[in-house]
Amino acid sequence: MDQKEQRQRLGGNDFDIEDELLDEATTTVVEGSKRLNRKGPELVITGLFGGVDVGLGILAMVLVKQATGSDILAGMAFGIGLLALKLAHSELFTEEFLLPLNAVIAGQGTWMQVFRLWSVTLVTNLLGGLAFAWLIVLGLPDYHATITDYAVSYIDQSSLLVMGALSMLAGATITLSTRMQQGTSNDVVTALTCMVSGLLVIGFGMLHGALNAIVIFAAMLAGADISVLDFAQWFAIVIPLNMLGGLLVIALPRVVRTRRILWGVRKGRFTLEDLQEQSG
Repeated sequence: MDQKEQRQRLGGNDFDIEDELLDEATTTVVEGSKRLNRKGPELVITGLFGGVDVGLGILAMVLVKQATGSDILAGMAFGIGLLALKLAHSELFTEEFLLPLNAVIAGQGTWMQVFRLWSVTLVTNLLGGLAFAWLIVLGLPDYHATITDYAVSYIDQSSLLVMGALSMLAGATITLSTRMQQGTSNDVVTALTCMVSGLLVIGFGMLHGALNAIVIFAAMLAGADISVLDFAQWFAIVIPLNMLGGLLVIALPRVVRTRRILWGVRKGRFTLEDLQEQSG
């Protein structure tokens, strides 16, 4: 089906949109709807494994950092954790910004479901990460100093402005990484996307609440001079700004460029099945 026939099928020139954007709207709405409608046990287990799976990246990061002293190489190694999230179909908090947002705007979910998804994923990421951090501390006593150095660097920021910018950048980077992975079925491209995302997040010392929390938990369990209050204050600043970075910088502009398709589904001008057929 050519572009002209596609526009006629979707209801006229109001839906004159490139094939790539039509595919984006379709895949994000379908996947977002699936995630919003997960049953409670599935949502909890998926979030727990998100914390555990990304812990694999933390292990690689700490190993490479201690062996080489390079944050750049450590960041690339951390990308293994992001790849594990993708291949194991688990969830990380800031992955959830674009997909459910499109689903809700297209009328395939509710804001209450979004709140449920975000809150449960965040809490279970932290719980899974805490359990994995405990194992790291027990099994790798020779790496406590490296873990503590990373944790202190996350907690101690030069200014609130720098802290805010690094938090927004982390939210935007991980959200964009998820969208890029949705846009390809090539495993090599997916792996490269994960490696580059890890390189940026770790190499630049970005602040990501769910990721950094695993390192901070491990450092606290290893005896670092970081109190629960220190962590709570840090977390209360970082998480909202992660959300702002992911939503404002990445998700909302992409919603705007596919809004006609999303709104057409919501208003019943065509069904989600029609959209999938046209995209296919």
